[in-house]
Amino acid sequence: MKKSFFIQGIKQGLPIALGYIPIAIAFGILTASEGLSYLTGMLMSLTVFAGASQFVAVNLMSLGAASGEIILTTFILNFRHFLMSASLSQRLEESTPKLSRSILSFGITDETFSLASVTNLDDNKKLSFSFLLGLMLVSFTAWNAGTWVGLFMGNILPDILQNSMGIALYVMFIGLLVPALKSSIPIAVVALTAMLAHSAITFVPWIPSFSTGWNIILSTMVGAFLGTILFPKEDLHE
Repeated sequence: MKKSFFIQGIKQGLPIALGYIPIAIAFGILTASEGLSYLTGMLMSLTVFAGASQFVAVNLMSLGAASGEIILTTFILNFRHFLMSASLSQRLEESTPKLSRSILSFGITDETFSLASVTNLDDNKKLSFSFLLGLMLVSFTAWNAGTWVGLFMGNILPDILQNSMGIALYVMFIGLLVPALKSSIPIAVVALTAMLAHSAITFVPWIPSFSTGWNIILSTMVGAFLGTILFPKEDLHE
C-alpha cells in the first residue's frame, strides 16, 4: 500500500467525514427516539453504511414492517450503487485484486463516489486502492462515531429536537448539491432533469407511478441518461 496515496485519501475525505458526523448523530438520535436498541443502530452503521437506507429502514422498523419489505425497499433505494461501482471500477488501476475491489465496494457512498470520480492521481486518471481506502475509511469512521454519539444523546434531547432529525439527511444533500450547481452546468442540467422527471411521475395523472424507491431510481436514470447524451465523460471533468 502506498502510504502517500493513503494519507492523501484521508485528507481529501476529511470534508466528507465532517459532513457525515452531524447526519450520523441525527440518525443515532432518530434510532433511539424510535425505541430501537443501541445495538441495532450500531450494527446498521457498521454493516450497512448507507445514510438514506438507514433512515428509511429505521422508519420501517418503527412501523413494524416485515423484514422482507425492509430488505426490498433498501435494495431498491441503493440500486444506484451498482451503477456507481461499475463506473468507479473503470478508474481503478488494472492490477487491483478482486478482494481489494470488494473491500472498496462496501465504502462507496454518494459523496465518496462523487469525490473519487473527479479526482486524478496521475496522467492516466487512474485511482489507487490505497487512496480510495483512505478516503472511504475516514468517512466510515466518522459515520460510525457520529452514530454512537447520537444513540447516547437520544434519550437526553427534548422531543421537539428528536422529531426534527428525520429531515437532516435532506439538508445534507441540499448542502452538497447547491455548490455543485453553481460551478457545473452539466450537473445542474442532470439534477434539474431528475427533479422534473420525479415531479412528473408523482403528480401527472397519466404517467404510471410506482413505490417511492422506484420513482427515485427512474428519475435518476432519466437524468443520468440525458447527462451521458448531452455531456460526454470528458466534458464532465473539465
